[in-house]
Amino acid sequence: MTTTSIGNKYGSLGLLVLQTTTLVLTMRYSRTQQAEGPRYLASSAVVCTELLKIAACTLLIFRDNSKSLSSTLWDEIVSKPLETLKLTIPSGIYTLQNNLLYVALSHLDAATYQVTYQLKILTTALFSVSLLGKRLGNYQWLSLLILMTGVVLVQWPSDLTLVPELENLSAGTQFMGLLAVLVACFSSGFAGVYFEKILKESKQCVWIRNIQLGLFGLAFGLTGVFAYDGDRVLTGGFLQGYNSITWIVVLLQALGGLVIAAVIKYADNILKGFATSISIILSSLISYFWLEDFDPTRLFFLGSVLVITATFLYGFDQKPVVSSNVA
Repeated sequence: MTTTSIGNKYGSLGLLVLQTTTLVLTMRYSRTQQAEGPRYLASSAVVCTELLKIAACTLLIFRDNSKSLSSTLWDEIVSKPLETLKLTIPSGIYTLQNNLLYVALSHLDAATYQVTYQLKILTTALFSVSLLGKRLGNYQWLSLLILMTGVVLVQWPSDLTLVPELENLSAGTQFMGLLAVLVACFSSGFAGVYFEKILKESKQCVWIRNIQLGLFGLAFGLTGVFAYDGDRVLTGGFLQGYNSITWIVVLLQALGGLVIAAVIKYADNILKGFATSISIILSSLISYFWLEDFDPTRLFFLGSVLVITATFLYGFDQKPVVSSNVA
């Protein structure tokens, strides 16, 4: 592995940690802040995210290509319909997942959301084994167990009765949020690994693949907007309730799609999961030192050590293993 490839690998992972940390904090705030007028529609935010992602990828292709932009897009997308259609499945699942995360953060407290959403690491590992034919070594399986334990300890509430938000959550609301997170975990694992398989079997650049993904995501997203929020759009408009925080969330979501694509290209989905887990620790630290709404406990420090240990342990088992053939 060259120095450049190592730099791309860990640079993209570091950027993902930064993006995920900021996104969790701003998205939770945007869904709970008290503001005049209607709250913004999560379905419309998903559509705006896809539009920004398509625009960003188009600019990147324009920068990197010697051919004309229109010619490149025509040759790589329109002239290769079968390659483009491969993205319908992950695109639909990603659109569902993005909407579910807004639902989850609207109905669950941050600690419950963050802990439960880390189940995507396990689902990603299982789908990587089943779909990509990967074989994880003993150290890697152990690191997954340690990671899950560490994340749970980091986010374990010290005293549930001292958290007033939990007292206000009805059982039905908590169940809706929990169900949204669980479905998002399985959809994230499957779609991420499926997209990884397409990227690594294709000669098309990652930005072309993201435009294809975004176009289908835009279609699915618009369908969701008018199917579930059509009346509200007709009454208050597509961008009702938007403010500066909303646009920051949309921008971070769009950036996240590009960063994740780079991570999948240069690393893999399980390392992406570890980067996200580290971002949870950073979110907790920011909450303590900046927002001053988090009081770290001994479990927090113990969990931090376990997560860092698991991150290094995952990369320790470097014995080459031949992957099984996947039909």
